[in-house]
Amino acid sequence: MSLIRLGIGNARVANVPKQIDWNKLEDIAAMQGLSAVMVDGLEKLPDDNRPPKLVLLQWIGEILQGYEYRYDQYSKVIAEMAAFYNAHGFKMMVLKGYACSLDWPKPEHRPCGDIDIWLFGRQQAADSALAASPKFQVSGSKIDKSHHHHSVFNWGEFTVENHYDFVNVHQNKTNAKIEKILKELGNLKVESSEYRVDSQLKECSDTGCKFPTVVLNGEIVYLPSPNLFALFLIKHTMLHFVMGEFSFRQLLDWAFFVKKHGKAVDWPWLLDVLEQYGMMPAFDIFNAICVEDLGFEISIFPRIQFNPAIKAKVISEILHPEYNSNDPEGLIAGLVYKFRRWKGSSWKYELCYNESRWSSFWSGVWGHLLKPKSFEH
Repeated sequence: MSLIRLGIGNARVANVPKQIDWNKLEDIAAMQGLSAVMVDGLEKLPDDNRPPKLVLLQWIGEILQGYEYRYDQYSKVIAEMAAFYNAHGFKMMVLKGYACSLDWPKPEHRPCGDIDIWLFGRQQAADSALAASPKFQVSGSKIDKSHHHHSVFNWGEFTVENHYDFVNVHQNKTNAKIEKILKELGNLKVESSEYRVDSQLKECSDTGCKFPTVVLNGEIVYLPSPNLFALFLIKHTMLHFVMGEFSFRQLLDWAFFVKKHGKAVDWPWLLDVLEQYGMMPAFDIFNAICVEDLGFEISIFPRIQFNPAIKAKVISEILHPEYNSNDPEGLIAGLVYKFRRWKGSSWKYELCYNESRWSSFWSGVWGHLLKPKSFEH
């Protein structure tokens, strides 16, 4: 935790013991998606408190290749996709990964995985246009429609998830209700003429400008509005928390977003939504970890209320999850494991929902039977 705070600039010094199993520490950092942040922290330590020079140089080389080079390729692919969609009359918004990275001190040090996009409700038409394009046909890629809330295809070396829903509405009733709010926020009027800018990033300050944008290789890419991104990030983080896929990287996404865009968020509205759907307990714990353990200023968050024992339990779950979302192969084995995870994760569910757990369980089972791939991640 000291190295994380040091690596992201939230501390001047780190309390690091002299004797450390550096390989074990690197394994933990990799599991949290924070290998680059760890190296950023290590480079600020005194020489006698660092790992052996050859080990550190090896890690730096891995960061240059695994993080920085990949991020460069990631950005280029997003620009290529935007060029295609812009040319065919679609507006492309990026969700999660790339949009989150822009708020980090070093965007290239946030790990990048899939590319999640939102086409303002035109996902089906966009998929048809893509499938008919000669370049896509030559690539041999196929559009997988076996998931509940997005289609999936490959663009170069990256997997793309083209969302028609922001969250999986088949998991529980709360998700379906939150989805309605996200859809309203994600379908505001877009006037592209207001977005043509020379700088890389323009925040929306005009009354007619609903979404920020970034320009990549001359192509315009839309970003979520502050309210949309705030609710989407919190909801998405809670889904991963309940499913056993929670990490400090996801909390850093949230904290960096609040630090950069918090003043543009309608906090009374957001807190009311979180309270209405039982999400406030987890929200409070997440904010508390961002302040007490990751070193962010308390003033940037709307509220900090938490039970220290529960916060400690959440941190333990981050480092040593009891269950994860990788179900065993086979229908029966998968359903048995899903039930065990559902039962063992009841305390997490209670922090994120206020609806019947049995209702959620059977919704998830039915959704799994309809489209099993939607529950693989």
